[in-house]
Amino acid sequence: MAVAAVLPFPGDRSQKIGDLQTQIVDAGVEALKSVVGTLMDKFKGKDFHAISEMLREKGQEITGAMFSKLLNAVANDDESKARCPQCKEICGVHSKSQRTVESLHGDLKVERPYFYCNYCSIGFAPFDVKMKLAPQKKQYDLQAGAAELLAEVPYDTASRLFKRLTGRSITDHTLHELGSRLGETARKENVLPSRKLVETTIEEFAAGRGWRPVMVVSADGAHEPTRPETGKRSGKRGPSSFQEAKGFRIYLVGDDRIEQIMSWHQIANEEEFGEAIRFAATLIPQDQVRIALIADGAKWIWPHLTAAFPNGQEILDYYHCSEHIHKLAELQYPKDEARQVSWIESSMARLYCGDVTGVIWGLQRMQPHNGAATVAIESLIGYLENNEHRIDYKKLKRGQYPIGSGGIESANKFICHVRLKRSGAWWYKINGNRMLRLRCAMYNGTFDEVFARYKRVQVAGSVKPPKTSRNA
Repeated sequence: MAVAAVLPFPGDRSQKIGDLQTQIVDAGVEALKSVVGTLMDKFKGKDFHAISEMLREKGQEITGAMFSKLLNAVANDDESKARCPQCKEICGVHSKSQRTVESLHGDLKVERPYFYCNYCSIGFAPFDVKMKLAPQKKQYDLQAGAAELLAEVPYDTASRLFKRLTGRSITDHTLHELGSRLGETARKENVLPSRKLVETTIEEFAAGRGWRPVMVVSADGAHEPTRPETGKRSGKRGPSSFQEAKGFRIYLVGDDRIEQIMSWHQIANEEEFGEAIRFAATLIPQDQVRIALIADGAKWIWPHLTAAFPNGQEILDYYHCSEHIHKLAELQYPKDEARQVSWIESSMARLYCGDVTGVIWGLQRMQPHNGAATVAIESLIGYLENNEHRIDYKKLKRGQYPIGSGGIESANKFICHVRLKRSGAWWYKINGNRMLRLRCAMYNGTFDEVFARYKRVQVAGSVKPPKTSRNA
């Protein structure tokens, strides 16, 4: 950003800008001389890597000195009067107040005007709001990079990598608090991409194809390790349990690739899942795509998929269907692998061609091997009857629809399990959901929007609502 764009100098504007440029250059030169002096004293005996690390660390002194000079110039040029954020009365400068902030350029000390409202008995610094300073010591340039790391790897690993990559230290406890604040402000409205972005992605994907592309909407649940909240960080941990993170993934499929549109996962009940997917449906131009609804036989999924996408082609995941066939074969023919293979192949061939009635007819006449086989036969009959209209894989393949739910299974792994389901990890539900929102934003390409909203919420939270009257 140009200096002129930052400093609205009154009077002889060009002269003051020129003076400031000189001051910034002088500050940088002095810091550079100090860095070079240190380098000359310490470079002997060091290899390329060691010298590079030393220069990176010391280089912050140069940019920090220049940045500090610029910040203080902006602060000193602030108005001598400001409105109270509560009562809106005009207040004069009470004093100069120094604040130290930490950035990618090191610790910076800035002295800015401090105002005090006698009526409201509050002090405030308009400079902090104007420059969008974080209320925490560590500023947003540090927080943004740290947030991406903590969303990918455990907090202690993120702390170590952050130090290695930036030269700045940040504790795992600080990272945990940052993740909680950021995840709390994330909402599906900014975690999921905008309708305009979705439309653009579809247009680019379909360019030159001459037909509407297939968009897959797939849903599933992923069980994540949780513990009940204790109320205290040092409190005794409650009993662990696995709770289901219900989620969906929407993506375009072509001959040789898929294109991610959006993902959403939360440890939530069925109603909350339905609300999320109905909102996602409003972001999809459904007349521009052919929609494939793919899921397993879980009854909680299908009512919400069909309500959100009433014109979607319903498809029972081929591999889940196959698993049910294999399970029965093992129970019915436990000691005859040849008969298992023969029955599996003939049943799956019929199902592939859409002959669900024929498979059910055969099951109804099958003599159960034992009690377990009896239960499995009855279960499979019900499974096929409930999903008959979703099974005709040969016809679906001719229509270029996929028949597997690998996309959502993959999302369960790389969004949920990779970060939450780690050895020894247990999550409070609220923290697990915050992390899942950040993970979804990373893979939806909306992390910058999530972080921008976090900044806006923090700035808004630093301003008190106005009082209604002086007699209040």
